[in-house]
Amino acid sequence: MNILLLKTLHIAGVFALFTSLGSILLAGSGKKGASMLHGISLVLVLLLGFAMLGKPPMHHAWWMIKLGLWLFIGVAPTLAKRKVLPSSIVLLLCLLAATYAAYLAIMKPF
Repeated sequence: MNILLLKTLHIAGVFALFTSLGSILLAGSGKKGASMLHGISLVLVLLLGFAMLGKPPMHHAWWMIKLGLWLFIGVAPTLAKRKVLPSSIVLLLCLLAATYAAYLAIMKPF
């Protein structure tokens, strides 16, 4: 598949992920649809990320760190729902995680 198409769909999945995350964390009600979008977009981002990666380079750690960041963003609504952290802090941490994931994808520092 064309790498530019995969990147475009991956970025669209990230947009959907953060739209749903903002809706879950900052909205008062109607979270079922946002939760569904969160799960669907998480799977989409993961599958497209691995499709772009092809065979994972096992000697590099950047993609494993990105996988850990993906897991954190996946459980973030639970952190807010169980009042482990305030919703605004969870959203800020998710934005920082996404920024770091983008840095890792572009720079591949290690």
